[in-house]
This record gives sequence, C-alpha cells and structure tokens, in this order.
Amino acid sequence: MKTIVTLIVLAWLAIGALAAWQRGYFGDDRDVSCTSAGDTLLTVVSGPLNYAGVNPKVDCTLPEPSK
Repeated sequence: MKTIVTLIVLAWLAIGALAAWQRGYFGDDRDVSCTSAGDTLLTVVSGPLNYAGVNPKVDCTLPEPSK
C-alpha cells in the first residue's frame, strides 16, 4: 500500500512540475523573488489540477530592512 501511495504522490508532483515547466517557471531569465518562488511551488503542488483550470498565484511582500 505504501508503494502505491508513494507512486501516486510522485506522479502528482511530476505532473505539477511539468505544468510549471510549460508555464516557463524554470527559465533562467526569471528573477527569483518570493512571488515567483511561491507561484512555482504552488503550481508543482497543485499537480494535475493545473490542467483543470487552477492557476495558483502568490502575492507576498517581505518587510524592508531598517536603515
């Protein structure tokens, strides 16, 4: 049973990684920020739901350091 669950989870994440790759999230020309990293992570985790119309987006702002 563990093997089946593991295979399902790996397939789910692989489909999500494929969706992120198709959206261009793994390109070298993108700036890495909280938002882009969050979008990529959510796309991978949402897996096959990406092909059902889910387009997860993150809007995060980090506090600026004090001067």
